[in-house]
Amino acid sequence: MTINDYTYVMNILKEAYYANPAPSVTLISQTEKTPYHILISTLISLRTKDEVTLKASRKLFEQAPDLKSLAAMEEKEIAQLIYPAGFYKVKAGRLKEIANIIIHQYEQNIPDNMEDLLKLPGVGRKTANLVLILGYGQDSICVDTHVHRVSNRMGWVKTKSPEETEFALKEIIPQQYWKSLNDYLVSYGQMVCKPLSPFCSQCKLELFCPKIGVTKKR
Repeated sequence: MTINDYTYVMNILKEAYYANPAPSVTLISQTEKTPYHILISTLISLRTKDEVTLKASRKLFEQAPDLKSLAAMEEKEIAQLIYPAGFYKVKAGRLKEIANIIIHQYEQNIPDNMEDLLKLPGVGRKTANLVLILGYGQDSICVDTHVHRVSNRMGWVKTKSPEETEFALKEIIPQQYWKSLNDYLVSYGQMVCKPLSPFCSQCKLELFCPKIGVTKKR
């Protein structure tokens, strides 16, 4: 067995994923499946802990269940609802701006392609990919800090940025695993393969993982 046996590794990651809480945006997508809910909750989640994202998103959606109601709200009200998400005041203005752009430029339809999603203020490839995957069911790979770190640590890729990692992973990971890769690696990166002192002793991949860049483990 090697770390490049993707089917085996994905099964291990899947097992660990279902033993732990899912990422906040994934939890939201399980009950609120629209691209609107995915886009807004992902923007709230940036530089914010999962438990805060979940609470803030649900509070906002109670008052703004769609684009029109969000666009009609005052920035101050949005900020109060999503507090204490990181940079909540900046995000409040951005959410209102995005709602108005989509209403007036996209006929109230959240874009279903990378090019148009990236035109929205504050939307990067991570956010866009989550909308495409969770909102539209498209095959893609979403890369955040956990996915970038863990895939480099395992030696799957040798990249310097999440964007590079996304394209590198698409070259090697079978497409059937693309949509679930983010959930699995985010969960694993939060619970086991942590940034500092990963729990290698608890990892079923420990024997054949090269542990690239790991200087201290538990």
